[in-house]
Amino acid sequence: MFKGITKRWIINTFGVIVAVITLLIICLSVFVQSLCYSSVEQALINRNSELSAVFPGYKCENTADFQNTASKYVEDFMYKENMELMVINASGRVTVTSTGFEPDEGLAMPDFDSALEDEDGFSQWTGKLSSGEKVMATTHIIRNSNNTCVGAVRYVVSLRKANLYTFVVSLIATFIGVIIIACVAFSGNYFIRSIVKPVREMSETAKRIAQGDFDAKLTKMYDDEIGDLCDSINDMAKELDASEKLKNDFISRVSHELRTPLTAIKGWAETMQYGVPDRITLEKGMSVIVSESSRLTGIVEELLDFSKLQSGRLTMQKQKIDILAEVDEAVYMFKERAFSEGKHLLYDEPEIMPPVYGDRNRLKQVFINVLDNALKYTPEGGMVGVQVYQDFKEDMIKIIVADNGCGIAKEDIPKIKDKFYKANQKVNGSGIGLAVADEIIKLHNGHLDIDSSLEVGTTVTIGLPIYKNEDEEEQALLNAQNSDLKE
Repeated sequence: MFKGITKRWIINTFGVIVAVITLLIICLSVFVQSLCYSSVEQALINRNSELSAVFPGYKCENTADFQNTASKYVEDFMYKENMELMVINASGRVTVTSTGFEPDEGLAMPDFDSALEDEDGFSQWTGKLSSGEKVMATTHIIRNSNNTCVGAVRYVVSLRKANLYTFVVSLIATFIGVIIIACVAFSGNYFIRSIVKPVREMSETAKRIAQGDFDAKLTKMYDDEIGDLCDSINDMAKELDASEKLKNDFISRVSHELRTPLTAIKGWAETMQYGVPDRITLEKGMSVIVSESSRLTGIVEELLDFSKLQSGRLTMQKQKIDILAEVDEAVYMFKERAFSEGKHLLYDEPEIMPPVYGDRNRLKQVFINVLDNALKYTPEGGMVGVQVYQDFKEDMIKIIVADNGCGIAKEDIPKIKDKFYKANQKVNGSGIGLAVADEIIKLHNGHLDIDSSLEVGTTVTIGLPIYKNEDEEEQALLNAQNSDLKE
């Protein structure tokens, strides 16, 4: 019934509160009883002081004088309603009492026996009578000049009122304690429910989300940490739903991307298998097979790079390089394609540029990806321009690739570098190339920015820091740290 947070609250909080209140009630009861008993004891001490005036120095010469004086003291005793006064002879027998009743012959008087043995002739006793009543008694021995006992005077006070008062106080304290505990239990139960119920709902919702039900939602009931957690889980469900849709879309696109070249390769391979075609057909078939094989290789490499990106294993082999040579080589690779597609690829190469510190192959991969996208989304007769210049203000080399293609919608631009995202579903592509390119540029401490308008075109700006001498030292230190981690 009680488990988890409820169990911990009962043990750690409610249990401690109950224990503290119980301890306080016990301490209060003991204190009140001690106070009442001290008051009774003080009253008895006062009466003993009064006795010293009746028997100066607690002395009396003979038994007859003692009995006469003691009897008169009993008759004039003013506190008969609060305590009992007894006169005891030398043999320990009660001869006179202030109550007027015949004394009990079997009355136990431990205080009298102790007083006889005491040097001062005084003793105090707290205990129960044969009737079960609890009393406090004091006895003072009266001696003659020879220090012989001629009798004793005993005061007895019932502790019934003191015990009753202590009981009433304890009962009131217990009642108050029970009310406090009940209030704590009620408020604690409400508080625990306000935590446990939402947490259970979160647990159930999280299980549904884990099973793929991304439509599961939590109702925010409190504007506090629990409410914030509800918002976080709801946001997580939305993000997972979006990621799931993007993933499914990505799988669908990649499957299509793989199926198309595989179908072409298989078709031409079967054509060659069942008959030797003429030379023109053979060359065309081989050209298709080589082209589609390269396309498959590119898709697989893109997927491998994405896998490394996700696992944090995308590493750079940096060195001092001529960025113009890499841009020029990437542009040269696409000149023939641009010509065959009826598009214009313009590049005005600068005479010289400062070197950059980076991974030659990875940067070329970025340039190829950006140029491929620019040509892919540019219609026949369109233009793609490439420009390289030095930005002295930012101390960077800027590579700009601009086209006058279909462009990107304003709402899609913030997501265009996200993994799996693809703004234009009509054009082939996996949707991860730009995400990988952006990560590569970030690993070079640069930036990749996209500016686009629908039906106007797209401009991609790549910024790379200019080479500095300390770059190689930093890379060497980083390589050494990576080597140590691998070991």
